[in-house]
Parts: sequence; structure tokens; C-alpha cells
Amino acid sequence: MRLLLDTQSLLALLSDDFPLSTRARETMRRPGSELIVSVVNVWEIAIKRSIGKLDAPADLLDRVKEAGAQMLSITADHAQATAALPLHHRDPFDRLLIAQAQIEGYTIVTGDGAFAAYDVPIAW
Repeated sequence: MRLLLDTQSLLALLSDDFPLSTRARETMRRPGSELIVSVVNVWEIAIKRSIGKLDAPADLLDRVKEAGAQMLSITADHAQATAALPLHHRDPFDRLLIAQAQIEGYTIVTGDGAFAAYDVPIAW
């Protein structure tokens, strides 16, 4: 299963300071699970760290690599697809993750209930 992590799930993978459901953690650790981290996550974390809203590891990219996750770039198709999404969720980072999951056929690991309103598989 190809799992696209939302930012909260990524931070939970890298640190025990962030909540993650037992089921999500087991799904991420299951043999054959492929962890995908989007540039969207890196961007959101960088912004929130710079304005003091988030205490996240400074060596984030190194830790993502150590976790064995693949990095997903943002394409023009991903960005354009956000325009077609209904406004159930207004967070631009999450909307871009939803568009990426739809286009790439990924399951999103998220505890954010607003994702359920979209046509995208969720693991939590």
C-alpha cells in the first residue's frame, strides 16, 4: 500500500511527541507499505517552524530518508487539481495533499476528519 502522510502523521512517525492512532502506526509499519512524504509537508513544517508555531526537527529531510520514505514533488497537475476540489477543507496544504493522493492513487494517513469528504482513501 502506498501511503501519503499528512504533516501530523509525518511528525508522529519521526517523534513520539505527536499523536498517531495505533491502526495508522501499524499500517505504516506493515511489510509492503510504502511511505510517501510530499514536499507539501516539508513546506508546511518550514513555514510553521519559522514563525514559531511548531517545534519540529531541524534535520527533517535526513530523518525522512532514515525512515525510508520517498519524497513526492509538487507538479503543475497537482496544483491545478486543487481548483476542482470542493471547499470541504480550506487548508491549502491539505487540499494539495488530497489532490496528490487522488492523482497518484495514494492512501492518505490522516486523523483529520475533513479529508473524509473527498474521494480519497484514508488510513487512520
